[in-house]
Amino acid sequence: MKKTASKTEQKETTVSTAKTFKGKVASTKMKDTIVVVVERFVKHPQYGKFIKMRKRLKAHDAGNTASVGETVTIQETRPISKDKRFILVK
Repeated sequence: MKKTASKTEQKETTVSTAKTFKGKVASTKMKDTIVVVVERFVKHPQYGKFIKMRKRLKAHDAGNTASVGETVTIQETRPISKDKRFILVK
């Protein structure tokens, strides 16, 4: 019998299932928290027109490194507070 992959190789090939979004920083007024506006285009189900949808997400930014207007990448994580469910990646 031949092994297909060892345990160490299996750990390296696992893919993160956390969602990632790119958006612009809208606010940095809170301590260690930024508000990111994520925009996406969605096709209207009946009329077929593409509509721009916006969502404001709160993300954890340790040390307040981001500034307003920057384009950032955020990733889904465990709940940090009542509203924060994302962390700043880049």
